[in-house]
Amino acid sequence: MRRYGQGLSDLGKKRVTNEDSFLCDDELGLYVVADGMGGHNAGEVASQEAVETLSDMVRRECGTLQGLEATDVPTETVRRALRLLESAVQAATYMVFGIAQIDPEQQGMGTTVSALLLKGNYGITAQVGDSRIYMSRDRKAYQLTEDHTLIAWQLKQGVITEQEAARSPHKNVITRAVGSRDYVQVDTRAFLVQAGDGFLLCSDGLHGYLSDAEIPTVMQLGPQRAARQFVEIANQRGGKDNITAIVVELE
Repeated sequence: MRRYGQGLSDLGKKRVTNEDSFLCDDELGLYVVADGMGGHNAGEVASQEAVETLSDMVRRECGTLQGLEATDVPTETVRRALRLLESAVQAATYMVFGIAQIDPEQQGMGTTVSALLLKGNYGITAQVGDSRIYMSRDRKAYQLTEDHTLIAWQLKQGVITEQEAARSPHKNVITRAVGSRDYVQVDTRAFLVQAGDGFLLCSDGLHGYLSDAEIPTVMQLGPQRAARQFVEIANQRGGKDNITAIVVELE
């Protein structure tokens, strides 16, 4: 299957710097969104370093992924791909944490990471933080990642209701980030893909303004126009944060 992706990042209407970074690599089949955090532009440093470290490691080890393009893929091949993507995120974590230890002004910086690898008939995701990956199939959107936020944890544990979550002052409290420590727990998953599937990777500056039901309609515009439309939607509805969208389609 042919992969075609387009990404776009925007400052938004309220921020003075863009701390989001992204990667859109059709040849490698790797797509990443990172939303940085930290003072003195440290968030920008964290997100850029994370994306570069992650992509460099996957590129170096891409031979591990060739088995996913076989007709009959052994379970161990899928497990190796999962371990590679997880290890790449861990390498990014160690790199960002190490940089922060050297420069006092950047201590405490971190970033979300949402990574999607498309190879053969498989999709592999790795997730830390509250950026998201959606799949659009048969005009329905499915969120493939889980937010690592205080609110998401409270909802999962039944501590608060959906209505209380909507009013909570803790919407931006993240429970996991790449670089805030030298290790992070990474969520990974593997799933089968098919021609016609579409994917949206985005920072919370977009999905905070977006309903799942709107995603498939916008995705039908094609990657380039859809990415632009998603950014416009976020800006029209407030643009309080940096906005990043990657749209990928499989043919």
